[in-house]
Amino acid sequence: MKKVPSDLAIAQKAHLEPIKKIAKKIGLKEKDLYLYGDHMAKVSLSVTDRLKARKNGKYIDVTAITPTPLGEGKTVNTIGLAMALNRIGKNAIVCIRQPSLGPVFGIKGGAAGGGYSQVVPMEDFNLHLTGDVHAVGLAHNLCAAFLDNSVLKGNPLNIDPSSIKWRRVVDVSDRFLRNIKIGLGTPNDGIPRDSGFDITVASEVMAILALTDGLKDLRKRLGKIVLATTKDGKPVTAEDIKVAGAMAVLLKNALKPNLLQTLENTPCFVHAGPFANIAHGNSSIIADKIALKLSDYVVTESGFGADCGAEKFFDIKCRMSGLKPDCVVMVATVRALKMHSGKFKVVAGKPLDPKLLEEDLESLAEGCVNLEKHIENMKLFGIPVVVAVNKFTTDTKKEIDLIRKKAIAAGAEDAVLSEVWAEGGKGGTEVAKAVVRAAEKKSNFKLLYPADLSIKEKIETIATKIYGAKDVHYEEAAEKSIELYTKLGYDKLPLCMAKTHLSISHDPKLKGRPEGFTLPVRDVRASVGAGFLYPLCGTMRTMPGLPTHPAGEKVDIDKDGKTVGLF
Repeated sequence: MKKVPSDLAIAQKAHLEPIKKIAKKIGLKEKDLYLYGDHMAKVSLSVTDRLKARKNGKYIDVTAITPTPLGEGKTVNTIGLAMALNRIGKNAIVCIRQPSLGPVFGIKGGAAGGGYSQVVPMEDFNLHLTGDVHAVGLAHNLCAAFLDNSVLKGNPLNIDPSSIKWRRVVDVSDRFLRNIKIGLGTPNDGIPRDSGFDITVASEVMAILALTDGLKDLRKRLGKIVLATTKDGKPVTAEDIKVAGAMAVLLKNALKPNLLQTLENTPCFVHAGPFANIAHGNSSIIADKIALKLSDYVVTESGFGADCGAEKFFDIKCRMSGLKPDCVVMVATVRALKMHSGKFKVVAGKPLDPKLLEEDLESLAEGCVNLEKHIENMKLFGIPVVVAVNKFTTDTKKEIDLIRKKAIAAGAEDAVLSEVWAEGGKGGTEVAKAVVRAAEKKSNFKLLYPADLSIKEKIETIATKIYGAKDVHYEEAAEKSIELYTKLGYDKLPLCMAKTHLSISHDPKLKGRPEGFTLPVRDVRASVGAGFLYPLCGTMRTMPGLPTHPAGEKVDIDKDGKTVGLF
């Protein structure tokens, strides 16, 4: 295989077409665009009315097996599949999330893809883009300021300060802000209490941005955000403290999806970036709906493994949008499946075990139980599955053939080698053809559970059917929250399970296909504006920390003013 330059080197040599040309190619007019230079634009929401009568294209979700901490190329394959579909004569658009600056400067890196399967301009994509994340952060923190001010200025709503759950946000990984004391100083500086910061993409405001269908709905959802309770136990909302309108104004432009392009000039909508553990980990409904009217195929991506992002894609995003997917693409790698044998430990930032890079059919076969479980889970939703084996240079033909055999036996329509990282769209044409064949079959899409089940029934359905748990244990805090939310009428909301992405279970140490375990539910929290409850299964970090050597150490500007070190 040829030597592939760094992601940044490839991106900086790319031939970018003017974004006006990209837009025209898919039927957008110049008046539909809000330009951010020559190669990025926001798209007016008014296009939804003009395109209303058009038939939707095919809807493809790219998900993955349970990944290693290094990631396994899901975004690379999402972008590569869209490029490959265009290569075989289909009109395709890719829709993905905007990355958080926390991972960009931390340990994970960016989210623009990699190799010859990237969204460009990658520097803008991975950094500020058009400012949407900053708008989310400002709206969130304005709400926090209004809330504390209401308590300070006579507390007319009778808010119980100890009930305040609305923390502040910042879009960098900073563990020192996880738990802090605010309001220190003079009485004019506030009322002292314990609080903390979350990373901006964990904000409910970000989840709302991804799930709303327009400005009126956005305004309504913001007003429903529950911030605290009164001293007699009634919910206090953003509407109650009279901040929801100002929040909507701050988010008005962020509501418009961003249009970029891939290295092969395939159109790409980049919009919203909710976390895939405490939020639903999918790009926006608005972007998908516009893209589906403009193309034959829309390729989108759900965060982490299929037990996290894909389950939430179906049970939250598709439930709210009314959209029905036509095919699921399951990204798998040889090294991740070997890890799921339980014989190898993969740690981000540390060298791989050399044995992981050698042919080992026995370990691979043992680890394929993870792939089999994910395929079975996707079949529960009635959607055909295509497995894309993301190729690494050390993979052998026997290993790839084994994965294909196991995948098809588990119910996949096909399992195809993907080489989009090294070859761009050309390396994904066989995957694209398999996706076209699968998407032409009739989709029997169904949700995992009806909304009218009780909170516990929903939790137990996901725990047993998706995770493989034997039963569920509810801690005291969870029992109290379930009782409260049922009383308040929130029990009809879908669930956004908050758990580790490193195992199908709640325990990151349980690899492969865990079975017979008890799922612990520590607490249940409400994102009423976003429209879901999120049970906490184990301890969840909403503010990451930096590693010993953050990725940001390598980022700089060279003598010519160009960015260097950005992957």
